Amino acid sequence: MVERLGTLIARALRWLGKGLALLLVVVGVSWAALALFFMSPPWEWVGRLLAAAFVVFSVWTLGRRRTPRARAAFALVFLGVVVWFASIRPSHDRPWRPEVAVMPRAEIDGDVVRISGYRDFEYSSRNEFTERHEVREVELSHLIAVDFFVSFFWPDTPIGHTFVSFVFDNAPPVAISIETRPEVGESFAPVASLFKQFELIYLVGSERDIVGVRTNHRREGVYLFRIQTSPEFVRRLFLIYLERINELADQPEWYHLLTNSCTINIVRYANAAGREGRFDVRHLLNGLSDAYLYSAGFLDTALPLDELRRRSRVNAAAEAAEGSPDFSRAIRESLPAMSP
Repeated sequence: MVERLGTLIARALRWLGKGLALLLVVVGVSWAALALFFMSPPWEWVGRLLAAAFVVFSVWTLGRRRTPRARAAFALVFLGVVVWFASIRPSHDRPWRPEVAVMPRAEIDGDVVRISGYRDFEYSSRNEFTERHEVREVELSHLIAVDFFVSFFWPDTPIGHTFVSFVFDNAPPVAISIETRPEVGESFAPVASLFKQFELIYLVGSERDIVGVRTNHRREGVYLFRIQTSPEFVRRLFLIYLERINELADQPEWYHLLTNSCTINIVRYANAAGREGRFDVRHLLNGLSDAYLYSAGFLDTALPLDELRRRSRVNAAAEAAEGSPDFSRAIRESLPAMSP
């Protein structure tokens, strides 16, 4: 009986080992094929051809041949793909779309922060606008609050875009949105963003630009929430953002959906500023990030979440305030818990 049990356990462990090995092979082959598939211009057609050839080669060497020489050949080719992929570097020198052509930078002089590359575009449609980049000065001592935005590309999904806006008691808010930096002719693609297809940019600008283009021209559903925290925390968070903005202006980085994206970085900077809390799956499913903030006590809980969410939608107010210099005040007037 004991011997039979031992045999069954040994057999189960062998099957488990084979299953794990197969899973690793499938993941590795899929990753390498997709890395080749998403080759950047002007090599797209070469990438598609190489991706298909790599899959066929993998099936032949690991499934049909199964010889030490065939496995060694697969390992060598796979290593070549890894080395090639690791050698691809981000750049600031590309034909950028005008919305992301200017990298912002911040100078801190005591209490004064001077932001160059501050975006304040005027839109007549989704893709038609008057470009305007400015130099904006704000004072740290007048920074009193931070607001959190969730914007939905597609309604009723757990995926969206999140960004923040820093609120001052003597000046309009400063919106900062962590986004991809697409080239002319490119648009965001979630899977492609996992394979070094987009550089990273921190857009810094006015809310009538950063928020208004989403509400009034892209027709996204946008929700605004006041974060319940101290001004000291907000100032630490703002300085962390400014440091990262300057780092990115000096050294380009790749956007990565899972490791270097909007919500992941917001959580990372909140942790650096003193947030206490663990990772939550809603940091990835960022369309649910308001539910996370509510459960963690970062939002006003006087209202049920569904009611808070309903009242926090700013689209109607943003459309009514199109082009107004009081855009930021207008989208906050009817919202709950807007006092610092």
